[in-house]
Amino acid sequence: MEGFREVKTYSMITNIITENVAKAVEHLYDLVVAPSSIQIDTTRKEFTGDFTIMIFPFTKGSKKGPEETADQIGNYLKTNVLEIKDYNVIKGFLNLSIANEYWTNYLLSIANDSNFGTLPSNGQKVMIEFSSPNTNKPLHLGHIRNILLGWSSVQICKAAGYEVIKSKVVNDRGIAICKSMIAWKLYGEGKTPESTGIKGDHFVGDYYVLFETKFKIEYKTWQATEAAKSVFETKKKAEQNEEDFFSAYKNTYFNEYSPLGKEARELLLAWENGDENAVSLWKQMNAWVYDGFNTTYAALGVNFDKIYYESDTYILGKDIIEAGLEKEIFYKKPDNSVWIDLTSAKLDHKVVLRGDGTSLYITQDIGMAPVRYKELGFDKMVFVVADEQDYHFKVLFEILKRLDEPYAGGMFHLSYGMVELPNGRMKSREGTVVDADDLITEVVKLAKETSAERGLLTDLDGERLATIHRQVGMAALKYQMIKVHPKKKMIFDPEDSVSLEGNTGPYIQYPYVRTQGLLRKAKDLNIDPELAIAYQDLQAEERDLIQMLYKYPSIIAKAAEEYDPSLVANYAYDLAKSYNKFWHEIPLLKEGLDESTKAFRLALSTTVGNTIQKSMLLLGIEMPERM
Repeated sequence: MEGFREVKTYSMITNIITENVAKAVEHLYDLVVAPSSIQIDTTRKEFTGDFTIMIFPFTKGSKKGPEETADQIGNYLKTNVLEIKDYNVIKGFLNLSIANEYWTNYLLSIANDSNFGTLPSNGQKVMIEFSSPNTNKPLHLGHIRNILLGWSSVQICKAAGYEVIKSKVVNDRGIAICKSMIAWKLYGEGKTPESTGIKGDHFVGDYYVLFETKFKIEYKTWQATEAAKSVFETKKKAEQNEEDFFSAYKNTYFNEYSPLGKEARELLLAWENGDENAVSLWKQMNAWVYDGFNTTYAALGVNFDKIYYESDTYILGKDIIEAGLEKEIFYKKPDNSVWIDLTSAKLDHKVVLRGDGTSLYITQDIGMAPVRYKELGFDKMVFVVADEQDYHFKVLFEILKRLDEPYAGGMFHLSYGMVELPNGRMKSREGTVVDADDLITEVVKLAKETSAERGLLTDLDGERLATIHRQVGMAALKYQMIKVHPKKKMIFDPEDSVSLEGNTGPYIQYPYVRTQGLLRKAKDLNIDPELAIAYQDLQAEERDLIQMLYKYPSIIAKAAEEYDPSLVANYAYDLAKSYNKFWHEIPLLKEGLDESTKAFRLALSTTVGNTIQKSMLLLGIEMPERM
């Protein structure tokens, strides 16, 4: 390796190439170009080479055809740049092959670098808002995808050099919460989560379901009354039967006739007016829910820096809209409702305040954005919300731009698709959605069963074994949720997710465990790591792995830029798959190998293991000591 410059930055080889291409075209054609303007890509697999330069931008200056220009530049680089071993030309593209010595030097420069893949601070602050649950029911399958996308985006942005604030908005007010409260008042008999042994969010959620059950019975009973028949005859559309009419009339009944509906509405009004009893009950039931949520968040390994509550923020936005009216950003209709015309942005006319002066969700979001900005001074704000709210966020971002908010250009909606199970549902306390706690319990149980079926870890027991089962089960759940691009709908199959074969979390954990076993074996053999510097016979499988390691920092940067954790997930899978191939095809510590070979392959294995671990930790996935 004598004569090779020390690798000081992880993108060094691309810098070396672009800087020397700029020198080449200046030397050959008296053409001055900025290295940053030179297009460099990874060479496609069907061609020979590591990096490819597009030559067409230089042909005007060279006054030669693209192939001759590429050949001249390639010859200059091969002659003058130590790191470039060879080149070939395919039409207007110059494919460059990098010397093996560069890759071995590169590996040894990162092998002991604990910060490998972590980019320097970029001086920017991003706030990522995710989870945003309702306090009338437990977290469910959809929440899990939301939470995991949010959490992994936070970790990836941190690794990419951002200061990150993790936030959530708790939807803790409204008629849905009042339904749970009324049901508990009417049917709860003073029971509590502690007295029943039911987790707090499930306890409250059960009363929300109970309210809906009681309401359905009440509504069905009312439909047989003379009053209901009179309403049907008066309001029905031509040729509309009773079943279709009453199905469409349900909300009107709740608001105009239902005794249960009246109690819920009166409770909401009492809460808004600060009634002591209403507020006390609301606080108590929400406290039960928060205890339950926190248990689920802990199981997922998630926490937050900043929590906002809708009960504090629902009044925000009205003053901004009033100011916008004066500037003619908004307009009023005869019923006093306030609107904005967004047709020039290919959206629509959007109501932002009701005629009676009450707020909508868009009102609150308009009001919350400047409050957060003044408090935290972020450069970017990311909302992790399902794709059913795509239109809402397009409207919100356009409104904030028209209000000339300084942060409006940094807003991003991390939109994600629905997630389902292959058989529709697993056990669910709600009866309509898959419960998050049930899903977590299920994947850990499947991991335990899979381990038992394979006859693994029979020498372990107790807490140590339970920890491994939890780590494998949670890897299965988290990886499966994150590996799919956020915008795509997905099907989560618990049984497939725990497989040690294919694109799964446990599959990726396994090569990491192998590297740790290799490290333990190397200790017994007293291998001197300093001998790796003498290794020269780089194999194709080793080269492939080093080149994959080289890509890691750029994967982090791209995943942060696009808010796409699936890029990191699939990188981890590709790296794990390549290492498994390497493991089976290349002897590592086999007797008879020279010590420099053992030391180099140990350094490569250690670095791959560390990079797999880092990648997975960015997704919130822990690595087990054994599997």
